[in-house]
Amino acid sequence: MSVDSSGIKNIIFDFGGVLFEIDYFKPIEAFAQLGYANFGDVYTQANQNPIFDLLETGKVSNEDFWIFLHSHVPHASRNQVEHAWNCILLYLMPEKVRFVKALREKGYRTFLLSNTNAIHVEVFEKMIDESMGLIEFKTAFEKVYYSNEIGIRKPHPQTFTTICEWNDLKPEETLFIDDSAQHVNGAQEAGLKVFHLTRGLEVDKVLQSF
Repeated sequence: MSVDSSGIKNIIFDFGGVLFEIDYFKPIEAFAQLGYANFGDVYTQANQNPIFDLLETGKVSNEDFWIFLHSHVPHASRNQVEHAWNCILLYLMPEKVRFVKALREKGYRTFLLSNTNAIHVEVFEKMIDESMGLIEFKTAFEKVYYSNEIGIRKPHPQTFTTICEWNDLKPEETLFIDDSAQHVNGAQEAGLKVFHLTRGLEVDKVLQSF
């Protein structure tokens, strides 16, 4: 996928799959081992059960979410369920974040926009802190937006429009990078320039080619 790089002043980055390695198949395998055989039908990169959307917009409590998961694996312990849910999170890619920081230092306005939830935030921010330092990570961005904190999520075009309005960004001067096609499509509908980071592509190498 190519993108017209002329006139880009702002870049909004996705988090998981772009700057932080994740594996959607690991929770599917982990919940299958606990007896939740069809977890892959309700939680995928492309689609998910409404309760996950509610969790990612802060509209359902962590405890209610654990109760939902436990209802499908009643014989599992809390630790087993927590591990199965959190094992999607693998590791930060610090070199990608440092590249983003270098872009910011060159004058680009850089932002992070992630569909996530309070449970995962606690886990991956601890991993980030241990890897490169959470404060150092956040200095790569003008603003960091987690969907569970702002109450809106991708792929809704209004989410991208809102982020642009909050920061006085012109959509036509703003590039959005994500590894999920539906999110890229939503940003494009909102008038942003987009790049779909498909498997095998690395965000720093893609941006270096502009």
